[in-house]
Amino acid sequence: MEDSIKAKLLTACYKYASEKTEYLQRAIRDLQDSANEETKSSAGDKYETGRAMAQLEIEKLAAQLHDVSSLRNTLDKIATRQDETNIMLGSVVQTNNGNYFIAISAGNFVVGGQSYFAVGGHTPLALALKGRKSGDVDEFNKKIITILSVAN
Repeated sequence: MEDSIKAKLLTACYKYASEKTEYLQRAIRDLQDSANEETKSSAGDKYETGRAMAQLEIEKLAAQLHDVSSLRNTLDKIATRQDETNIMLGSVVQTNNGNYFIAISAGNFVVGGQSYFAVGGHTPLALALKGRKSGDVDEFNKKIITILSVAN
């Protein structure tokens, strides 16, 4: 397995995090603009309720933005990892049941014509694979998983 596959997967995950950051920042800006543009009508309670609901939504989006920042921190740790043979954060793992990039939960990416599913380091699958190496066989969700290769 080439280092370029890991580099491409890492780049795809950074792009995922960047796009999510941009989306959330835009949504927060739009909500703030909308709340600021509302004019106070004779129904003062309705105006205040609308602003309060917008503020709650902004707070939810801000929490999601913080979570995305944590994803970027995780990706930064992967970029500085040293080479090891055991599965850990940053590993590209090929199994008989699919290919995985142990990084962040970012979905499926196709690299070099093969599909890789980016899973977070604290997901049940990543925890089950952690510390294993090429050739190991394990059971996960009542399925036998054979680790075909590991690249760090």
